[in-house]
Amino acid sequence: QVQLVESGGGLVQSGGSLRLSCAASGRTFSSYAMGWFRQAPGKEREFVAAISGSGGNTVYADSVKGRFTISRDNAKNTVYLQMNSLKPEDTAVYYCATRRGYASDSGARYDYWGQGTQVIVSS
Repeated sequence: QVQLVESGGGLVQSGGSLRLSCAASGRTFSSYAMGWFRQAPGKEREFVAAISGSGGNTVYADSVKGRFTISRDNAKNTVYLQMNSLKPEDTAVYYCATRRGYASDSGARYDYWGQGTQVIVSS
């Protein structure tokens, strides 16, 4: 059984930074792409960033490009999301997910999800 556990969320002022982590267990981590998604209150879940199993390919939503960086440490079975220059509109619950195959921006292609970590950006 695959388990994903996110951490690192919290309250930060606009312009600040946070680093989210997602620890994975239950599968050969380096064989699977990882993605970050978010869901704000009253809104649909949206794609944030994804990374291939090797870490060599990354994809970002336009809304976070240049501010967020996704990375992974396959030795630690962990994927990270470094979030800089945070804005109030980044406020959401952030979820990590995993899938076999390429780093997709479609949530429907991911088969395991974490429970999420809350990020609140105050203005």
